[in-house]
Amino acid sequence: MQIQNLEFDQMTGALLKDPKYCQMKQYIQHGRCSTYDHCIAVAKLCFLWGRKLPIEVKEKEMVRGALLHDYYLYDWHNYDGKRHGFRHAKIAEKNASRDFSLSELEKEIIRCHMWPLNISSIPLCREALLVCLADKVVSTQETLFMR
Repeated sequence: MQIQNLEFDQMTGALLKDPKYCQMKQYIQHGRCSTYDHCIAVAKLCFLWGRKLPIEVKEKEMVRGALLHDYYLYDWHNYDGKRHGFRHAKIAEKNASRDFSLSELEKEIIRCHMWPLNISSIPLCREALLVCLADKVVSTQETLFMR
């Protein structure tokens, strides 16, 4: 497990230290959890699943997509909260594309993470599906246990 933690840290370290990325620390996601911490939790779960499940994934792109899936950079509780669930994936993709160099797979991961709420953004690759599922698991945990 220690080797996996080191590999995850090496894979994510530069992005997690980026000042633009660190802006997410100031926004609450669910319960008392920041958007920054939420995205790290989703990325860690995806990393773990990618290592444990008998499927092949593009690990680095999946982890980067998970880290950036909620890179919308606003407090959704005070900003059009009712429509946030439907809109923020596209906003996060736009912001992440502006601030970082993204692959098409990373863009798809960000764009599709809110399926099935965003019915037209079906995750068609394993990486996007894992991020979508991990986001649901982590969001549920944060909502139920971090109040």
